[in-house]
Amino acid sequence: MSAPAGALPGSPFPADAIAAAVSAALDEDLGPGVGPGVGPGGSDGAGGDPTSWGLRGRPVVAELVARAPGTVAGLPAVEAASRAVAARLGTGPVAVRLLAADGCLVEPGMVLARLDGDAATVLGAERTLLNLLGRLGGVATLTAAFVAAVAGTGAAVRDTRKTTPGLRALEKYAVRCGGGVNHRIGLFDALLVKDNHVAVAGSVRAAVAAARAAGPGLPLEVEVDTLDQVTEALACGCELLLLDNMDAGTMRAAVALARGLARTEASGGVTLATVAEAARTGVDFVAVGALTHSAPALDVALDLPQPAADS
Repeated sequence: MSAPAGALPGSPFPADAIAAAVSAALDEDLGPGVGPGVGPGGSDGAGGDPTSWGLRGRPVVAELVARAPGTVAGLPAVEAASRAVAARLGTGPVAVRLLAADGCLVEPGMVLARLDGDAATVLGAERTLLNLLGRLGGVATLTAAFVAAVAGTGAAVRDTRKTTPGLRALEKYAVRCGGGVNHRIGLFDALLVKDNHVAVAGSVRAAVAAARAAGPGLPLEVEVDTLDQVTEALACGCELLLLDNMDAGTMRAAVALARGLARTEASGGVTLATVAEAARTGVDFVAVGALTHSAPALDVALDLPQPAADS
């Protein structure tokens, strides 16, 4: 696979995650456990792609084309899906030439990649690669819109754990492609004391103590929804305050209390219409669950030359 210059800096593509996602997607599309030379499959339950099996060995040149404006993400999935289909079905290889890079802005009609090789491989990989590109491009595109909305405020847009099961690493990569930054990856890599932890422990202080005892050395964020809780969390020495569903005035007061002691993050139902107001309160971050739980897919298609109509 050849790639254009200018690929997204400082944001390595999660290769292991794309391999797992492609494998799971092909289990759904081709049937699990399909191996090389499976044949046309179909009613005998062998799986594969019987519709395209008779076209194997025929060379095609296909173009991956944007149908809508947006920010592209996940282009390495094109080669990953093509290679995996060829290996599973024993069909011919496909050479992939990328003509765009993850993080790039695209316009309708822009060709993102060309695929040159076996027709059965290209057709077998088509839906898997389009599903991944559409999903990841949608996340990147929505993230870019939120990032543009807070430009000049000094606040960064962050994601959450509200991700598609099995696609978290890829969706968080797509957030970076859109100019956002990642919150914690999972429950394991940071402490986040939330209202339910406080409810069980009895107080912010008790919940923080329990979390620190279980995860010493991990960064600590505490969710607060009142200024009294802000004061209590700061007294516990937290590094970050999650300001949950606060109005703008209360957020400004919380930011003032935390200045020099902890960073602050706005959270709670943030939309494109409200993100700028939240960012202007002086918070360091704005958490936006919608980046990954509500992003519409980027419209991308795979075009092949069509036969001439019968005269």
